[in-house]
Amino acid sequence: MSLKIMQPGLSTSIQDLGRPGYFHLGIPIGGAMDRFALRVANMLVGNPEGAAGLEVVFMGPVIEFERDSLVAITGADLPAKVDGNPREGWTSFVVKAGQTLSFDFLKADARAYIAISGGIDTPPALGSRSTYPIGALGGIEGRNIQAGDVIPLGDAEMVEAGMSVPANLRRMPANPAELRVLPGLYWHRLTPKAQDGFFADNWAVALEADRMGYRFKGGKPLEFVDREQPFGAGADPSNIVDGCYSYGSIQVPGGLEPIVLHRDAVSGGGYFTLGAIISADMDLIGQLQPHTPVKFRKVDMAQAAEARAARKKMLGSVRAHLG
Repeated sequence: MSLKIMQPGLSTSIQDLGRPGYFHLGIPIGGAMDRFALRVANMLVGNPEGAAGLEVVFMGPVIEFERDSLVAITGADLPAKVDGNPREGWTSFVVKAGQTLSFDFLKADARAYIAISGGIDTPPALGSRSTYPIGALGGIEGRNIQAGDVIPLGDAEMVEAGMSVPANLRRMPANPAELRVLPGLYWHRLTPKAQDGFFADNWAVALEADRMGYRFKGGKPLEFVDREQPFGAGADPSNIVDGCYSYGSIQVPGGLEPIVLHRDAVSGGGYFTLGAIISADMDLIGQLQPHTPVKFRKVDMAQAAEARAARKKMLGSVRAHLG
């Protein structure tokens, strides 16, 4: 049995937890921008946490169901309706065969996640169903969903409807959002004044904010320590001889506007990176709308590990709450 897409929304894609193991080949990990929200949505409907669901950006789709299904919507505050009747977010509910799931206007944050009992059962590519349009991998023929698509569902046993995750276990960004940064390999390329200024300045999400990366604006241009540029690095002091980019790396082309590389970003290039957003905060970036104010905060490796452990503990609390 399957779902029929009546309207696709603004940018709706099939995503799971991604395809690790191919970064050295230039294929990013991909997967849900907010992995926490997808995991929780799957928990609510009785799926494995890594099952494929739908990632919805800003505007929700209209979906007709061909079978009775348990559904949960997590992440952004995008009010759901079944045949026009409102349904709660972060709470599982039943959609019967022939009924239609639709959405009102977005109220907060950026990305919502739709999990359906049994999970989406499209063919995996390199071990994942996640959509990666640049590489034409996963999803429906390597692309986002379109009107008229029929999406197959996996087999499922219906679990209890009405399970809900309380507000204190819904991890969403504050306003202004705080993003913790671990300085990296090229941090020394900035002057001490620029290093301090990066964390002191007030930044905001720019309009260029998608699955490849988020640009930030509003801070002062960064100053670089004088040096003779190495052969192959070009004249701009923000250029380097090509290097590898970790997930969450922060480029600053020309020293002007930081770009945080996200799920579908490239794995290397010729821009210096001042460090990386810690893994525990990458989910939060996926929920930031353009113009959202942001503060970057410097942390060390021990603090990054503590934050990762805290995020893992919160997921454990959700599992315990849902039994």
